[in-house]
Amino acid sequence: MKPRLAIATLLCTGLLFLAGCATTSPEARLQSALALAAPSGWQASRIPAAGFPLLALHPKPQVPGKPGSELAVFIEGDGLAWLDPHTPSADPTPRDPVALRMALAERYRTSAYLARPCQFDPAITEGRCRTGHWTQARYSPEIIAAMDEGVSRLKQMFGAERLVLVGYSGGGTIATLLAARRKDVSLLVTVAAVLDHQAWTRALGVSPLNGSLNPINESASLQGQRQIHFTGSEDRVAGKTAVQAFADRFPDRPFTSKEPALIEVLDVQGFTHTCCWAEQWPRLSPL
Repeated sequence: MKPRLAIATLLCTGLLFLAGCATTSPEARLQSALALAAPSGWQASRIPAAGFPLLALHPKPQVPGKPGSELAVFIEGDGLAWLDPHTPSADPTPRDPVALRMALAERYRTSAYLARPCQFDPAITEGRCRTGHWTQARYSPEIIAAMDEGVSRLKQMFGAERLVLVGYSGGGTIATLLAARRKDVSLLVTVAAVLDHQAWTRALGVSPLNGSLNPINESASLQGQRQIHFTGSEDRVAGKTAVQAFADRFPDRPFTSKEPALIEVLDVQGFTHTCCWAEQWPRLSPL
């Protein structure tokens, strides 16, 4: 199987992001996201980050923030990467922005939503976006640098001192790579993420994500970082095995310790890759 076909087949047969095989227009997907955020009084911002205009959706910032304030940044998944097993999408804007729905459902902490490079970008053909930015190189150093800058801009916008990073699916991969390079993350949360994509692609017999950074290789930088990784018992895309090897890189606290575990893997019964993270986020949220 050719490399492009190998990954695309997974994407469009349900082994990768199920929302990724719909074909609504990019403009319709953008308007749908804006309409989703509007009832909560959220507004849109365009954040220039390493040449990528990132879409952020968020409540009106209250600046200056309170001393010790934290901002939860929800990072979107990989979106609409492929149209069919042979054809990469010309625009990775997600049909169903699960991370946005999770952010809007968060009840306990000030939250903001950050889309990925090239998502929700009406000028995608005029900028630096290339197909590799949402396929094989979706976690490349330049993508991580752009997301890092976007997160920093949101933190500054809200006057926050600390961050909680929450990533859905591929956004969890991004969030983990960001936490490895930052010193201001109080809590890292991933939902239905893949944290060792080399082992993941190898197990599935598909082409590797060449050019992408791999979270498991950053585990040394995350020692001491509080982490919670949600997996779905019925997730056929990622599942618990996609994070367990990563989690095993971190020592358990002694049984007698009064401190919470530094890293937890929580397997939620009945949940798939897409269902029902946003719908149940008010109950699941550890924030």
